[in-house]
Amino acid sequence: MSKPLQKNINGIFLLDKPLNLTSNQALQRVKRLFSAKKAGHTGSLDPLATGMLPICFGEATKFSQFLLESDKTYQVTATLGIKTTTGDKEGAVVATRHVGEITSQQILTVLEKFKGDIQQIPPMYSALKIDGRPLYELARKGIEIERQARTITIYHLTLVDMTLDSLKLDIHCSKGTYVRTLIEDIGEMLGCGAHVSELRRGAVVPYESSTMYTLETLEKLLAESGHEALEACMLPLETSVQAFPKVTLSTSAVFYIKMGQPVMSPNLPKQGLVRIYANDNLFLGVGEITEDGRLAPRRLIQTLN
Repeated sequence: MSKPLQKNINGIFLLDKPLNLTSNQALQRVKRLFSAKKAGHTGSLDPLATGMLPICFGEATKFSQFLLESDKTYQVTATLGIKTTTGDKEGAVVATRHVGEITSQQILTVLEKFKGDIQQIPPMYSALKIDGRPLYELARKGIEIERQARTITIYHLTLVDMTLDSLKLDIHCSKGTYVRTLIEDIGEMLGCGAHVSELRRGAVVPYESSTMYTLETLEKLLAESGHEALEACMLPLETSVQAFPKVTLSTSAVFYIKMGQPVMSPNLPKQGLVRIYANDNLFLGVGEITEDGRLAPRRLIQTLN
């Protein structure tokens, strides 16, 4: 039986990742449904986690790094009084403690200490690589090594609900934040320990209010309406960098930028990354302002003209 013809597709698809699938397993299923030649996801969600997993098709993979580096929002349920090897319910229990009567005011006081810029040590059970090896490979062998603390930012940390042994929190955080570690640290400060029992990613900036689609929805659309219905669910690839200022270049400047050369253009920002467009509003990619005030190409897409 021959394989279905793979297609060149360019754009962003927002998957509502289901429970108990790795991010790569979810990616491969979406890629097969779209019959896409090239696709990649933008930052792993644990199998335990559900929610927004942006998938970049084709030329959009050139901009996946910007989504990796963007802020995220999560809804998390923390179970108090139990610590696990992984910081979530998939791990083995390593300690249990009496929770006691913790008031909402005590919790709010603790949460306040985790807002803003904080130092966080990445967990051993993570995909972070040291000397080319992901930490989780060492953790599974019972090996623990020293990890350097990193600065992360917790913009919002809100108590949504609480019971005698659980907390529900809304979190808005910077790139590189490990929610499992955050919950473990909160549990330690409360004096009882904690682990993540439920985790859902609500948004990846800039897609705070964009529609997500489940695998079941995709399968139904494909069966009922074909591939065109699937592609109608995608967002333009330039939406991944819509936070950058827009710069429209003249025809001659477009020629040189496509040749990889920095160009001068009126009204350029003084610094930083920008979205580059041709006069006909055709998106060309991302550039960066150089020290001498010119615009240099950084990530350009393959266009038809």
